[in-house]
Amino acid sequence: MPAPTFSVLPLGVGAPEISPGLMVLHAIALLLTVLYHSHRTAFRIMMIGGLLGVTLSSLPLLQLPKAIQQANTVMNATLGSSYLAHLSPIQHAQLRPHPFNILDCIRQIPLGKIRQDLGIPFAQPDGQPLTLNLYRPLQKGTYPAVVVIYGGAWQRGSPDHNDQFSQYLAARGYVVWAISYRHAPSYQFPAQLEDVRSALRFMQAHAGDYDTDLNRVALLGRSAGGHLAMLAAYEQGDFPIQAVVSYYSPVDLANGYDDPPSPDPIDVKAVLEAFIGGDPRQFPEKYKQASPIHAVQPDLPPSLLVYGGQDHLVQIKFGRRMHQKLKAAGNTAVMIEIPWAEHAFDAIFSGVSNQFALYYTERFLAWALV
Repeated sequence: MPAPTFSVLPLGVGAPEISPGLMVLHAIALLLTVLYHSHRTAFRIMMIGGLLGVTLSSLPLLQLPKAIQQANTVMNATLGSSYLAHLSPIQHAQLRPHPFNILDCIRQIPLGKIRQDLGIPFAQPDGQPLTLNLYRPLQKGTYPAVVVIYGGAWQRGSPDHNDQFSQYLAARGYVVWAISYRHAPSYQFPAQLEDVRSALRFMQAHAGDYDTDLNRVALLGRSAGGHLAMLAAYEQGDFPIQAVVSYYSPVDLANGYDDPPSPDPIDVKAVLEAFIGGDPRQFPEKYKQASPIHAVQPDLPPSLLVYGGQDHLVQIKFGRRMHQKLKAAGNTAVMIEIPWAEHAFDAIFSGVSNQFALYYTERFLAWALV
């Protein structure tokens, strides 16, 4: 069920992701109803509740096979049926073998050993210190890089967010640059995009110090971070961005303002006004400049878009429009849809949706960078 307020949003996000565990708990509850068979009213209520719980908790797993089939079809059709043929056996072995593993829900996805350097300063605009976290493979060398940009409605967050993902990628042969940026409403657009540019300039200057191959760089962001990643990647500046990955990101800010989700647990209009400085009638050109969908042109870096079908913060229809526009302009673009997932589904790293998304994300990155 969609969360009506921000305070209960974590329940809406988390319930589908721990659904295998919920199924087990409801099954146990059903077994325990036999203890109440002599209490007919209580027995009936508990049976109905238990059966309803098992049914609802099973929905993600019931939808999973079709979602996998559709995602495989999209990846093969867009990237080619042999898009991973160039990988070595060792590189293949590092990829997750399946889109979902029930055991990983219990034991957690293994991360691997890495080197990490936290809190590296890279800029100080207006006296505001900006830092990044660096995650690297254990062995020194030269590796492809993924610049990770956190979400949080452009108002909150830090490079520490989703650090399990950063550690996971680093253990599999990437240098992960998890960067920070100034937050709204104290700083409004384009301050955040300028900070991403500053981080990229810092990377260019220090690539040799941090094992980074500047010819193999991807930008990856979640929500507001994915929005910034797309804007930065589509600028086509001097920095050679090879690919961009966007998780559940806003792409058309003016239409998002005029067509908010229902329910609207974060108050989308207030968030956008804090980011831009007002509404689309006041700042039409600024809303356009801040919308990745208006930055689409031919010859953009390949894009992977990942959206949840039950997202009640950034509706999936906006992701579909972005995907269609990228394809219409002749760009390589893949859209992975997760029918049961809510916004920020990957906050539960070993959950059903993140396992699914991680499987295709690492394959897309391997195709684009390795």
